[in-house]
Order: sequence, then C-alpha cells, then structure tokens
Amino acid sequence: MNGEMMLLLLILIGLFGRSPVIATAASFLLILKLTALDRFLPTVERRGLELGLLFLMMSVLVPFASGKITWSDLGRFFTSPPGLLAILGGALATYLNGKGLELLRFEPELIVGLVAGSIIGIVFFKGIPVGPLMAAGLTVLFFRVLEWFMR
Repeated sequence: MNGEMMLLLLILIGLFGRSPVIATAASFLLILKLTALDRFLPTVERRGLELGLLFLMMSVLVPFASGKITWSDLGRFFTSPPGLLAILGGALATYLNGKGLELLRFEPELIVGLVAGSIIGIVFFKGIPVGPLMAAGLTVLFFRVLEWFMR
C-alpha cells in the first residue's frame, strides 16, 4: 500500500473512531504529499516531535502563567504524598522516555507497532497520543519483564 492510501486509511480511522488528532495529522501529511511540499516531510519527521512536546509543555504550564498555581501551592505540593508521588511519576516517565529513545535508535522498525498501538488506544480506549517515546519506554519495560520471566 502506498503512502497516500495509508494516510487515507488513517483519516478514515480517525473519522470513524472519533479521533480528530489522527484525522488531522494524516490530512496534514496527505496535503504535504499531494502538493509537492513533501520535501518538508523529513523536517516534520525530525522536528515534529520537538514542536509537539513544546506545545504539550506549554499547555501543562498554563496554570503557572495564569496564576492558578501559587507559591503556597508549590510548598504544599512538595510536602504532600500526592505531590511526592507525582515527582516520582515524572522521574520514572522521563527515565522510560530515555530508554524508549534508545530502543528506537537501535530498532526503528518498532515505530510501526507503536503507531498501531497508539491508534488502537485512541480509537478503542479513547486514549490520547502523547508521544512515541513513552510508548517505546513502556515497550522496553515489557521487554525487561518478559526477559525476567523467561529466565
């Protein structure tokens, strides 16, 4: 199946699965491909993740900018069990993201499975695709657990 047909299939999956993120992303890429702007595809591939993470981080930091989180909130956060668990979760997530990046460097073909899993998660479980690095990091964790059981 050529790239255009795959993108059309992803647009349909996005529409029928009520996932505007998939439909919009696939539509954008299809437009680039069909309007002779496909020379920008390597740039989107190389910098798209950074741009997406930038906007994700900005959306997460809006409560600081809007004043919804105050200095006293921060003090309570660093001394409460939920706050400490959130710190632990953030540290673990960034560690797994690093391991996921290593995995994708050595086995880039796994991105196909990560994308397929993301689509399944979006369409059937109403998940939100926050990035292939976390999916790859979880995959590394699954590999480690499987290796441990196989011994």
